[in-house]
Amino acid sequence: MERTLILIKPDGVQRGLIGQILSRFEDKGLAIAGMKLMHMSEDLAKKHYEPHQDRPFFAPLVQFMTSSPIVALTLEGVNAISICRKLVGATFGPDAEPGTIRGDYGMSRSFNLIHASDSLPSAAREIQLFFEPNELLDIHRAIQPWIYDTEDLALAETLT
Repeated sequence: MERTLILIKPDGVQRGLIGQILSRFEDKGLAIAGMKLMHMSEDLAKKHYEPHQDRPFFAPLVQFMTSSPIVALTLEGVNAISICRKLVGATFGPDAEPGTIRGDYGMSRSFNLIHASDSLPSAAREIQLFFEPNELLDIHRAIQPWIYDTEDLALAETLT
């Protein structure tokens, strides 16, 4: 099984979209391996967005991410990273397709509701920033055979 980090950003929390956003991932069949409501510290925001530290949006992004609570999630599933990226949609709400989280809820080019890891290395790096190993659960759900093809489940077993 693959794991990925999802952050519901301050605008998603303030707008009361936590439940709707969570349900998109659960409805798709992804499992929640870890979840916390938290204030992101400035140090954590700088570490998380370190790959963008030389970009002009870095300082405003750090300020935004520390302005209000966020929800940090570790989601698990076969191809979780690519599936989450599709569910999230294009970076800016006005550009995102209807049916995606940003397409359905996003209007701003500055506030985009949610972060999703973009690769396996990024997911591994980001998850360890937000979760201690003992805060993540091994999820074995009886519903998995009703979500995944037999081949997907066999592949997932080799990855764990």
